[in-house]
Amino acid sequence: MKKLLTSMGALALALTLVGCGDGGEVAPSESETPAPSESSQTPAASGLYCVVSDGGGFEDKSFNQSAKDGVEQAKTELGVEAKEVESKAAEDYQPNIDAAIAENCNIIFTVGFNLADATKVTAEAKPEVKFGIIDDSSINLPNVKPIVFNTSEAGYLAGYLAAGVSKNGVVATYGGLAIPSVQIFSDGFYQGVEAYNKAKSASVKVLGWDPENTTDGYQIVGDFTDQTKGKQITETFINSGADVILPVAGGAGLGTAQACAEKGCKYIWVDVDGYNTNDASYLPYLLTSVMKNITPAVFDVVKQDTQGTFSNEKYIGTIANGGVDIAPYHDLDSEVPAELKAEVDKLREDIKSGTLKIESQFSPAS
Repeated sequence: MKKLLTSMGALALALTLVGCGDGGEVAPSESETPAPSESSQTPAASGLYCVVSDGGGFEDKSFNQSAKDGVEQAKTELGVEAKEVESKAAEDYQPNIDAAIAENCNIIFTVGFNLADATKVTAEAKPEVKFGIIDDSSINLPNVKPIVFNTSEAGYLAGYLAAGVSKNGVVATYGGLAIPSVQIFSDGFYQGVEAYNKAKSASVKVLGWDPENTTDGYQIVGDFTDQTKGKQITETFINSGADVILPVAGGAGLGTAQACAEKGCKYIWVDVDGYNTNDASYLPYLLTSVMKNITPAVFDVVKQDTQGTFSNEKYIGTIANGGVDIAPYHDLDSEVPAELKAEVDKLREDIKSGTLKIESQFSPAS
């Protein structure tokens, strides 16, 4: 809050976004987003667009950073103004939202399930203020647009891949908190491992997630920042035989990257392609990433608003619309057998076509 209060007069910082489909129906992956044309670099829109982080902050190399990047690119490509307000703890959420309101933002993007209560209370009290909330769909108000992702689909691909790559027959996952937007990753991951076991008559074990007890049976850090705790959890998994690990824990997941670099395991990043954000020393151990394309989704909401077409229609990112997917295998590509690559590709196409439906209790409702 000190940081916020001392910078209230000059909070303007650049924030970006990459374009996704109209009304949240189609979101191309970042690799498919065309470079801005010469005309798009000439500012044509106006207005101020703000983003309020959760406690993980904008340097989490994960979903807060992705949202921030979205408004930054909107500033570059659309000519709007942008501001970011970083939260350090839960008690910052309401004051930071209030600070954004005082700046007369066209839309305030609140990042994460943890900001849902403060967002709802404020949106109800100030119906003239527009919000976009990421990773929560519990608010049904005309001035709030939910931006959510069915990451169980991409998590399923990552689980199948992890099971096929594991040499010990043991993989693991854990979260920052036991909340739906986190648990959905691990649930999809678990189902992917089970699908591999069924297809191959294998018995790959998943540590850290119990589908019969998704709260107490879920290994969590307790926040999204404690890298030391993330590393400790990972080392416990490694000592139990796990050699591929999925942390769904924001910045705390960097503890897994560090442990794998020291112990030789493989890890899977989340939200963004970790190959573009993680420390270079961790990249030789990065198998893939379960991506939520938050950046293009946020950009699209800004773009719609500049065109006068903001709505509270829910955006759900899926494999079919490019909102979720897994990243390339990068440095570990040679360690993924060609047959396994083909199987994962086939599963992706089956999910995309609707032939294969991934059911999770944490999937956002249409």
